Amino acid sequence: MESEIRPGKFITLEGSEGVGKSSNIECVCKALDARGIAYFRTREPGGTEIAEQLRQLLLQPSEETLTAKSELLLMFAARSQHIEQQILPRLEQGEWVVCDRFTDATFAYQGYARGLGLQPIRWLEQFIQEGLNPDLTILLDLDPQIAMQRIADRPKDRMEQEALRFYEAVRNGYLERAGQFDRFHVIDASCAMDDVARAVTECVDRYVSRVEKAIG
Repeated sequence: MESEIRPGKFITLEGSEGVGKSSNIECVCKALDARGIAYFRTREPGGTEIAEQLRQLLLQPSEETLTAKSELLLMFAARSQHIEQQILPRLEQGEWVVCDRFTDATFAYQGYARGLGLQPIRWLEQFIQEGLNPDLTILLDLDPQIAMQRIADRPKDRMEQEALRFYEAVRNGYLERAGQFDRFHVIDASCAMDDVARAVTECVDRYVSRVEKAIG
């Protein structure tokens, strides 16, 4: 599944709640539309019928506490369906894939914030993904206090009900990941919405130009 042998490209948008992923994934798609690139838009957890059912288990508040290990395994169960049923077949056909979150979120949320550590996630990543990783990851970074203020008035799912310190750990996890991989491009999500959208669009444009240049 190595990216060098795949004709399609895999773009992910990452960040915690309140950073503006929903609006800015639209910017990614519009940038690809403008370049005439065929793409498939999807999300995690989710993306297939079974994976969406697992998403409901993960996000719906429940009287029974979902353990951190169960949460992690459900994430990768949904991801396995998603990869095999949607992501990989489309990439192999030359279609680009734009995904709202992927495994970087699992490292940030379950590895760092839940305290499960990185090793079990690395093992599951290797087992489930077999080398499949994003080609470009756009991380929308925002102070968790600001992010929590942005979502204060909307109904919250199970993950959004976590305390501020949880999201501080999520942010730290994301930034740690961003410092380790060249595929990351970090954007300050505290800027004005138009400025963030412009930065996202410019990032995608630069990446597409590099890919076109490499193809020749």
